[in-house]
Amino acid sequence: MVSKLSIAIIIVNMILGVLIPSVLWVYFKKKYKTSIKSFLVGCAVMFLFAMVLEQIVHSVVLGGPIGIVIQKNIWLYALYGSLMAGLFEETGRFLAMRYVLKEEHRNAHNALMYGAGHGGIEMFVILSLGMINNLIYSVMINLGQMQTLLEPLDESTGSTLQTAFDALIQTPSWQFVLSPVERLAAITAQIGLSVIVWFAATGKKSKVGLLILAILLHAVLDGVAVLAAKSGMSLVVVEAFVWLIAIGIALIARNVWKKETK
Repeated sequence: MVSKLSIAIIIVNMILGVLIPSVLWVYFKKKYKTSIKSFLVGCAVMFLFAMVLEQIVHSVVLGGPIGIVIQKNIWLYALYGSLMAGLFEETGRFLAMRYVLKEEHRNAHNALMYGAGHGGIEMFVILSLGMINNLIYSVMINLGQMQTLLEPLDESTGSTLQTAFDALIQTPSWQFVLSPVERLAAITAQIGLSVIVWFAATGKKSKVGLLILAILLHAVLDGVAVLAAKSGMSLVVVEAFVWLIAIGIALIARNVWKKETK
């Protein structure tokens, strides 16, 4: 059985996946008079560059001979995955800010709104959409319907689904709380990276150094998260590392903002 508390937290996570980006949208709009277009472009770029284009490249690279080598070595896998995430997301962010959001350049706070959209759609997909299966499976497990789902499946698919069932049953309720905690760190980092890239993209001349900085910071965040998770560390420790890096990115972004708006 999946505990009622776990199911309740899963439902709360689904709500937070919508609520947090919505609150940021309203806050930045009212406080800084930012444009809704910045938020929506942030959502679109995250979807196109990270969830479509990057995944196409992964399917080609990791599906080939070199992919076997990469996936067998955790250091190579972390390096490859983190650099690809940094390159795709920050390049997409840069292009959107420089060419699509030209009219928004007069208000630098649109960088915050863009970051809320970029990180917000990611939060929605992972927390809201990602938790739907968990909720459905949890309810079916508690209704004794596991075998109904498993019977028509082949052995490989059934084994994968059984593993998912076992994880839901065995995972302590408190661990489900870590999902929104991790997403809050991620959206903090996404807003910080958006500020850095904003000033790389919106000047008369693009500042490649700031774009490279954003790519490297993104890669560090993702790479450390992967390595920490694979090291067997406690999930709480892993999230602590993620938060430390996210805060570091936010502080760097703050310094860039101060320097560029003098």
